[in-house]
Amino acid sequence: MDRRTYTFVVASAAFLFFYLSLRAVVAPPQPEQAPPADQAAEVAQQDQEDIAEAETNAPTSEEVLGAGDQDAETEDGETAGIASTQGETEWFTIGSMDPAEKHNLLITFRNRGAGIERIEITTRNEEGRFAYRRVDTRSGYLGYFAGQPNAKIDGVTVNVVGPGTPAALAVANSGEKGIRVGDVIVAIGETPIASVSDIQESLVTTKPGNTVTVEVVRGGDSSKTLLFEAELSEHPLDLIRLATYGGDDEIKGNLSRLSCLVTLAQVGRKAIPIGQRSLQSMAAPESLMWTASQQTGDDGSETIRFETTIGSKALEEVGGEPVRMTRSFTIRPGSYVVDMDVEVINLGEAAQNLALRLEGPNGITPEGWWYSNKISPNFSGAAARDAVYRTTADGHELISGMTLLKEARKTPEDPNYAIFASDSSEAARDLKYIGVDAQYFAVAFMPPSEQATVGSYDRASATIVADASDIEKHKERAVNVSFFLNGKTIEVPPGKGFGQSIQMFAGPKEPELLNQHGIGDFVYYGWFSFFSSLLSGLLHILQSIVGNYAVAIVLLTVIVRGCMFPLSRNAAVNAQRMQELAPEMKKIAEKYKDDMEGRLKAQQALQKRVGFNPLAGCLPMFLQLPIFMGLYRALSVDIDLRQKPLWSPNGWASNLAAPDQFMYWGDWMPDFIAGRGTGWLGPYLNILPIFVVVLFITQQKLFMPPATDEQTAMTQKVMTIMTLFMGLFFFRVPAGLCIYFIASSLWGIGERLLVKKTLPKGKHFDLDGDGDVIDAVATKKNGDGKKTLTEKLLEQVNQKTPEPPTTPPSKRKRPPKKKKR
Repeated sequence: MDRRTYTFVVASAAFLFFYLSLRAVVAPPQPEQAPPADQAAEVAQQDQEDIAEAETNAPTSEEVLGAGDQDAETEDGETAGIASTQGETEWFTIGSMDPAEKHNLLITFRNRGAGIERIEITTRNEEGRFAYRRVDTRSGYLGYFAGQPNAKIDGVTVNVVGPGTPAALAVANSGEKGIRVGDVIVAIGETPIASVSDIQESLVTTKPGNTVTVEVVRGGDSSKTLLFEAELSEHPLDLIRLATYGGDDEIKGNLSRLSCLVTLAQVGRKAIPIGQRSLQSMAAPESLMWTASQQTGDDGSETIRFETTIGSKALEEVGGEPVRMTRSFTIRPGSYVVDMDVEVINLGEAAQNLALRLEGPNGITPEGWWYSNKISPNFSGAAARDAVYRTTADGHELISGMTLLKEARKTPEDPNYAIFASDSSEAARDLKYIGVDAQYFAVAFMPPSEQATVGSYDRASATIVADASDIEKHKERAVNVSFFLNGKTIEVPPGKGFGQSIQMFAGPKEPELLNQHGIGDFVYYGWFSFFSSLLSGLLHILQSIVGNYAVAIVLLTVIVRGCMFPLSRNAAVNAQRMQELAPEMKKIAEKYKDDMEGRLKAQQALQKRVGFNPLAGCLPMFLQLPIFMGLYRALSVDIDLRQKPLWSPNGWASNLAAPDQFMYWGDWMPDFIAGRGTGWLGPYLNILPIFVVVLFITQQKLFMPPATDEQTAMTQKVMTIMTLFMGLFFFRVPAGLCIYFIASSLWGIGERLLVKKTLPKGKHFDLDGDGDVIDAVATKKNGDGKKTLTEKLLEQVNQKTPEPPTTPPSKRKRPPKKKKR
């Protein structure tokens, strides 16, 4: 086997190993095309239609409460918490987008369900811009309104306005400040507004910093029209959002559901049935109506408190009596932690056995699901969103969203993936944290600061928040996932209660930040963690010096390739020696044309005699593989490279952790090429991978020796084809990795030209008088006339066979016998 064949085999193995580690599946997932306008409008309103349907089909107050409950008086004289699914849906917020208030989060709640509808990360960097903005849109942002089409006029009713948003800061021509809840937006600029989707479409061509005119009708019957001037901002990252607000990343089958809902897991001896989310006599947790109140602390903290009462009518089927539930959410400036407290009070006349079910977050951002590849500790790979947890028994574990989807399809009657149950060991139920993990962000339940474990829970399961049958093929990675926790059953005396406290982290996967909260394992580099951590640290140091990550990647490439220059030179010398041996190898091939085994033995013997190792030239490539994989995983995991531009923050290649996205072609390219999740290349033309492939082929043409036979020519053609296919596989890799490839290829071309000038002069091998090949360089004698070790070894290998003796056997002397002792 000649050097080119060795190189081809090794290169093929290396490319295959990289591709398998880069792709969990052969078909690369890609983006879904944007829905038509009418369909977008219908989808954007689906969440509000779900609310209306829940209100229409929900049981009445009398059905939920016992008739006597409505007149029952509490200690403070109020009615005993008339709770039902009827009532007016309202929205509330805590946190702010105003930089002066220094909040990291803006959270939107809904009183129907008392859960989280949306979390936006509002952290600012030193320049005053959002530290974590959405990277899939470059248009301006007006605010989140939880809007509904108005029944009386063409327009969208505003249900919530976040503090510090452009809508809240807008100023009307008559002097009023801020769009308010209850206003009806009828136009933005020249675009009439009749549906929620019209608001997004009216802003598509805008940029952050642009000023738009918003026409608003205010006042109901005594309505008046106001014209607001609003300065648009960047889109803050919506870490949690409803599926119907997913935009291009919306996946058919994912459900819009509030996060962190709570309900009764058990009353008496009746627990929630397997596969269900609530007791059969109770409404779904997202349908139950709560009352809300808010307060602000002296330290700038903000708290929202919800309360509801479940009457005997809803609980009598399971032998229960009325209970009151309260829950609260608290955030503080500069923190990504939400304090969550739940309390249950027994309003009945007898003791009750009660337990709570707390649902986890869902709707975590699936950012980049069609091009990114999360690193998973499991062989099955990871999805865009996965459930993760840590217990004493299992350690840190990841449950892929695709695994959860398969389980749901396999057993639709019980779609939940059990983490532990009441009969599990104590170590298995010792829960340290549990959450939903995305590419660069995470939302996790953690124990309060004074506790070592999350709490006393008897059951934990991961699940999907989707209709498994509607998730399309090649879009499974974007399935919505969550989890739930069932608390231990507690006997509660009449008039008494019990509570549970938990903290929720909702923020970026910055290693130092995660380690502060004991969830550092969310950042996972895999097998090449040593190289990833080392290169990531060096990259950050270089960036702090030059101020640009693209330039820092180039410098990192120069440092790495410079350190490997001695190995590269040895590889070049090895290649030169191989070319000199090529004629002899060809002679051996002709001599053993029909004897493959003999040919290999002869070639190996020749290489051994001259001290030539054909694999020595492959050593640099094997050393580059972990460095390459380490850098790739550093780029894939390190949030510091997210939204870092090549040069312009709003232009081409504005996110080095994503493809460069030179041009959008999803509107006119066929779906099998540009489909989101179904195409091979994705909805964007990326030009950096094209430069990479051109440089790879250029290197082959410049430095690959001319083919001397048909076999060598065929090998070279196959390697060229493999390079082209590798370009397809790399078409959606991060732009930062492409910059590394480009810099490395240019360095390689310059290095080969430089190395040629440093190679030894003359031939390495000569033929002796008998036609044997010897190493002409290694057999040179020293100045004192002594032979080198290599020359002595060659003499022993080439020594002549001794001639047979001429003395007759009868006259030969026998060796003396040893005397026995």
